[in-house]
Amino acid sequence: MLTSKQKDLLMFIHERLKETGVPPSFDEMKEALDLRSKSGIHRLITALEERGFLRRLPHRARALEILKLPESMPQPLGAGRQRGFSPAVIEGSLGRKPALADADEPQTVTVPVMGRIAAGVPIEAIQNRSHSIDVPPEILTRGEHYALEVKGDSMIEAGILEGDTIIVRKSDTADNGDIVVALVDEEEATLKRLRRRGDSIALEAANPAYETRIFGPDRVRVQGRLVGLIRRY
Repeated sequence: MLTSKQKDLLMFIHERLKETGVPPSFDEMKEALDLRSKSGIHRLITALEERGFLRRLPHRARALEILKLPESMPQPLGAGRQRGFSPAVIEGSLGRKPALADADEPQTVTVPVMGRIAAGVPIEAIQNRSHSIDVPPEILTRGEHYALEVKGDSMIEAGILEGDTIIVRKSDTADNGDIVVALVDEEEATLKRLRRRGDSIALEAANPAYETRIFGPDRVRVQGRLVGLIRRY
């Protein structure tokens, strides 16, 4: 039996994983549950872990996996078993998810990899397509997608580590709080959480070692919104 706070936290993590493919940060969990400190989040996560509802993935900062939900709620896909990714080479739609699924829909969709993105100090703008990868179609949303390899550790508290491959939905707009690929001054690209502060745009890291960078709106162009990631072991 879960307390209301435990259930609220479990569902918040579950919904965020469904939406973005990465777990929320401890700060986001604290804010969502209106708690005063992260220690309360730690206690709730420990309780959920002890009851078998989630687990912390070892050697990965803030990485959480939902194992099950309360019986009255829909269970997450793959609950109760370890998830993995085994790519299969297919002729695909180059990052565009079909509008309608059919019985012969492939098990993977081909997405172009457009180079590296800095989760740390910004690097030069996104490169041209280097190669392609095959991703499960359930990661994708409607629209055009591309992939980038992550370099740096500024987003570790959002569960994004160096060496991960992120899946990005191509878009020039984003909601406040989205993790985005941002192009700064038309010459450097970075992966950060976007916050609007009046007439300014803040690019916020998920690592206290990095400062939030604030720009005028004409200096930042959104290149896409994070929808998922792939991690190979």
